[in-house]
Amino acid sequence: MAGTMIVVGLTIAAAGYAGRYALQAMKQMEPQMKQTLQSLPKTAFSGYYRGGFESKMNKREAALILGVSPTANKAKIREAHRRIMLLNHPDKGWPNLLPRSTRVAWSIIESN
Repeated sequence: MAGTMIVVGLTIAAAGYAGRYALQAMKQMEPQMKQTLQSLPKTAFSGYYRGGFESKMNKREAALILGVSPTANKAKIREAHRRIMLLNHPDKGWPNLLPRSTRVAWSIIESN
């Protein structure tokens, strides 16, 4: 019984010292972490479209949704539409909004 109490006490003390060490290390690393977090949006998400979309979809927005050039040929457009629909099909549990906007984008590019 006494041996168990000693082990429990030592474990709690070790956890306390480890926590104290971790907090001190975090305080020293705080400026580096802030700098890293501020640089993330510039590097990690720079390849994504940052603007909003118009109320009525145009050809440029349709091309952005499909991930093709607005002047892409029909085969490339068809392949991009097929790839997106297979990945985001409602039968796989995805909401219906993404396939619907993908179909609208495909029809806008195909009609022009």
